[in-house]
Amino acid sequence: MGTHNDELLDRYQRSVLGVFGRPPLVLSHGDGCWVWDVDGNRYLDLVGGIAVNALGHGHPALVAAVSKQAAEAIHVSNLFTSPAQVELAERILQVAEAPEGSAVFFANSGAEAIEAAIKLSRRTGRSGIVAAEGAFHGRTTGALALTHKAAYREPFEPLIPGVTHVPYGDEDALRAAVTDETAAVVLEPVQGEAGVLSPGPAYLRLARELTTAHGALLVVDEIQTGVGRTGTWFAFQQAGIVPDAMTLAKGLGGGVPIGALVTFGPQVSGMLTVGQHGSTFGGNPLAAAAGLAVLETIESQGLLAHVREVGEHLVAAVTALGHPLVTGVRGAGLLRAITLAADVAPAVAAAAREGGFIVNPVAPNALRLAPPLVITTEQVDAFVAALPAFLDAASTPPEPTPKETS
Repeated sequence: MGTHNDELLDRYQRSVLGVFGRPPLVLSHGDGCWVWDVDGNRYLDLVGGIAVNALGHGHPALVAAVSKQAAEAIHVSNLFTSPAQVELAERILQVAEAPEGSAVFFANSGAEAIEAAIKLSRRTGRSGIVAAEGAFHGRTTGALALTHKAAYREPFEPLIPGVTHVPYGDEDALRAAVTDETAAVVLEPVQGEAGVLSPGPAYLRLARELTTAHGALLVVDEIQTGVGRTGTWFAFQQAGIVPDAMTLAKGLGGGVPIGALVTFGPQVSGMLTVGQHGSTFGGNPLAAAAGLAVLETIESQGLLAHVREVGEHLVAAVTALGHPLVTGVRGAGLLRAITLAADVAPAVAAAAREGGFIVNPVAPNALRLAPPLVITTEQVDAFVAALPAFLDAASTPPEPTPKETS
């Protein structure tokens, strides 16, 4: 007999465009770091909607803010503004330590924020953009030109011209690629989609030096790493630099769709003027209220320090297992990848799901963890205690199926 989960997934396949493939679960609700499927099974959510659910599920502050705003005004159009939009812009600039004259453009997603950054770069009068191999910046056609994975790009080529991809973290390659024809260098401080890879702060500092020397913009893509994910408000702050622009999304709304382009300083902020860009829903009061609730809760609950402490606890606990299949844990804060000695990450993730834990096999040999920032050490320990069984199950060949005889 099929489950309610299976029945809904069958209906999903018949009615929803199949760009995501068939999901493994139909989730009905959540509470903190826990989620439940429609058959009543509970899972510890160690992915957090791919770094979106910064406060977990059903956080009282987020629920209260969204409920209050929904009752007052969900949308007012960009013919007007709202207190929530103004306050969120001010709050983002404050935590980004942005200089006077900086500004925020609100969109609905990370890809839209990247599109705005591409248009910003065109206002330099140049069209060349340097991005990194392994980069993921979104799937809209402009953002796709910066994204590196061939499987995402090739079906839709030709994309916008002028984009050069350089090996991520290769300083000599970056030096060679950035010239006086470069409009912008666009980099993720940590590449999540590529398997949670970081080139280190020195690479970002070099990118800052090169772009300044050649009159190009430095755009940091903090769509996944921003809003406390790596233990500081934004990952670029760990490199001690000030970018020209930053893209945000994911954790900013805690689950409510939102994106943002932040421009640093009056010169860059003045490059896009009235009528040169826009968004129907960008910065609507509901999303802005959600963003305010997320930022205020991170600060009031001391979640930046919590992220650093729990992230280090996770690394130590996984390392202490000494499991032969685990080769390391990389990343920062609560954006981590457990690296494996064999290409069994999908099998480990499937075994973990059967055991009540949701993890992401971001690469054949890497499991990505991006849990809600409120996850506790006890919850992390529960996962680590269960992990060896999932690793063993994935590395043990299945029993051969008896052949049918005729």
